[in-house]
Amino acid sequence: MNDAPRLDALSFTVSGRIARQCAEVYEAVADPEQLSHYFTTGGARGRLQPGSEVMWDFHDFPGAFPVTVIEAVPPRRIVIEWEGEDTAGGTGTTRTTFEFEPIDDDTRTLVTITESSWQPTPDGASSAFGNCAGWVGMLAALKAWVEHGINLREGFYR
Repeated sequence: MNDAPRLDALSFTVSGRIARQCAEVYEAVADPEQLSHYFTTGGARGRLQPGSEVMWDFHDFPGAFPVTVIEAVPPRRIVIEWEGEDTAGGTGTTRTTFEFEPIDDDTRTLVTITESSWQPTPDGASSAFGNCAGWVGMLAALKAWVEHGINLREGFYR
């Protein structure tokens, strides 16, 4: 008899530290103009605020994606949902949570991104791994943008 818990969905968490105050890092994610400079290579339209639907476009995945903002608590937390492939739960969406934790007397910020939920299948794992790589890239680009004003993604996909 196997007493191991059943795996119903796949999720992941990635994090990184950025040498700026929590409010500044939060704003770099919530503000569509800033987000368009370092992450949404095709542009972002709409501020990440509760109840709004915004659009994100990427040169590496052409075509704008609708993103629904479930929660936004400045400067600590943003929760979004967007369409995903091979998702669990029957909604056809994944949920992404951004958490911003001030560290070192708020001279740095720990950014943690958790996304769920994909089916525990080979296709679900492939989709989850792809998004995981995307969020790691976003964290690196966020750090370069906020700390140094450098857009790491400029020319990367085109």
